[in-house]
Amino acid sequence: MPLSFVPPGEPVTIVQLSRGFGFMARLAALGFTPGAEVRVVRNQGRGPLIVSVLDTEVALGRGQAAHIIVRRGR
Repeated sequence: MPLSFVPPGEPVTIVQLSRGFGFMARLAALGFTPGAEVRVVRNQGRGPLIVSVLDTEVALGRGQAAHIIVRRGR
């Protein structure tokens, strides 16, 4: 499921990033890599998501979050 669909507080694991190399490299530098555990801090259905990864909170646009495929749990 896309990260943009995950409700706040739910831990998920990144399965894949489904966009171009530049996008994947930028997110990898922030800790968004396959196998990484992340938690959505804020997802209000509109506007950016706030996601916790590697003890850091990162704001992602909804379009970016839609290209991060995750699975529930750790």
